[in-house]
Amino acid sequence: MWSEGQAVGSAAAAALLFLVLLLVVRQLLKQRRPVGFPPGPAGLPLIGNIHSLASEQPHIYMKRQSQLYGQIFSLDLGGISTVVLNGYDAVKECLVQQSEVFADRPSLPLFKKLTKMGGLLNSRYGRGWTEHRKLAVTCFRVFGYGQKSFESKISEESMIFLEAIDTYKGKPFDLKYLITNAVSNITNLIIFGDRFTYEDTEFQHMIEIFSENIELAASASAFLYNAFPWIGAFPFGKHQQLFKNAAEVYTFLLCLIQRFSKNRKPQSPRHFIDAYLDEMDKNKNDPESTFSMENLIFSVGELIIAGTETTTNVLRWAVLFMALYPNIQGQVHKEIDLVIGPSKAPCLEDKCRMSYTEAVLHEVLRFCNIAPLGIFHATSKDTVVCGYSIPHGTTVITNLYSVHFDEKYWTNPEMFCPERFLDSSGLFVKKEAFAPFSLGRRHCLGEQLARMEMFLFFTSLLQRFHLHFPSSWTPNLKPKLGMTLQPHSYLICAERRY
Repeated sequence: MWSEGQAVGSAAAAALLFLVLLLVVRQLLKQRRPVGFPPGPAGLPLIGNIHSLASEQPHIYMKRQSQLYGQIFSLDLGGISTVVLNGYDAVKECLVQQSEVFADRPSLPLFKKLTKMGGLLNSRYGRGWTEHRKLAVTCFRVFGYGQKSFESKISEESMIFLEAIDTYKGKPFDLKYLITNAVSNITNLIIFGDRFTYEDTEFQHMIEIFSENIELAASASAFLYNAFPWIGAFPFGKHQQLFKNAAEVYTFLLCLIQRFSKNRKPQSPRHFIDAYLDEMDKNKNDPESTFSMENLIFSVGELIIAGTETTTNVLRWAVLFMALYPNIQGQVHKEIDLVIGPSKAPCLEDKCRMSYTEAVLHEVLRFCNIAPLGIFHATSKDTVVCGYSIPHGTTVITNLYSVHFDEKYWTNPEMFCPERFLDSSGLFVKKEAFAPFSLGRRHCLGEQLARMEMFLFFTSLLQRFHLHFPSSWTPNLKPKLGMTLQPHSYLICAERRY
């Protein structure tokens, strides 16, 4: 006969087995496509299509699936029903023509853990997003590109950047860190009212951690955490490194906020932090206000990394392609010499007369797809797109890579060809299916600033230097995977032109 202890143990094991089976059945039911939902590739039990995203570059996988299932199809991300938009027509239909419906963010466990769905970029569509977006746009204009002197501040940073490059005297070096520092300083002027020196190792360390999290957030481990947040109880996995990095960054950001808010005069803001603290003061008696110290930390972090990561990688890709295609670099040199000359600093007024340079920068943005999947969207209510029913709260991925490689709008999209942005007279022409900053209500609020930086940094760099790879050096053109696509580290030689 069994002892009483054996009987209890058997009952406990049976109960545990029943609970596991119940959870498995629940998970499998979650993975059933809703009625009228877009079709999509079959997934594995429990993890759905997560393994497919981990096996290759997600944006390429999604474009390839669209050839089988159409511009709108679905994926199962471990029980998270997700709609993927491919091609310009589908993205425009949702983000522009139904902009409010697709303006929400999904309540994914990863975002909840990192920002509690607050801050600016990942906040839910509602009062919190509206208040923070309005304040950020105002600050970018008042403390940034709306100032007459702000262009000269970018030019000053460009000169510091060029002088730092000059110290290498044409010898091979990795341009990444100098570009990152220079670009981040432009956003820093808006957020903190000051720049950081290139020798500030603490700030550089924070940017490096941010950049690492951009990669980790798009890893298979992050997708698995969203599907099964209980794995957070385990002390290993890339998601744990992501959370550790975030905690370190938030502590450092709080120190920066305290440092740059010293001597603050209420209602006389000097920068974004002062303006945000003014809003906290004004709304301190409103229990529904979303302005808080926690959301200030989240917002500052998001603005720093959004303002740094994308523009930095655009310029890094641009330099790489100039060295890779010396004939294109020669054309840019020729235009700079003709319009600006060797001694005058480039200015934004020159842009309208520099069609080829503009075409090159636009082609870099199109071809390199810095943020190929943007930031995930979610539906704010039930809707219908192309005959498919998409329920409220559905996670939506906009494949911006597929927009820029849409054969309907781009001839030979796999070729790097700046001339596609020029008309028969050699003048720059805008293209409809061009959306590197996304579209709709959630489009990048720093687009105007990014365009200013890209033009001024790029033209200043090419005005002074001829760029080439070290002899026998072959660059790796395959991007590093993450929420943004950045080139692998490469060495460049920057030789003075005069």
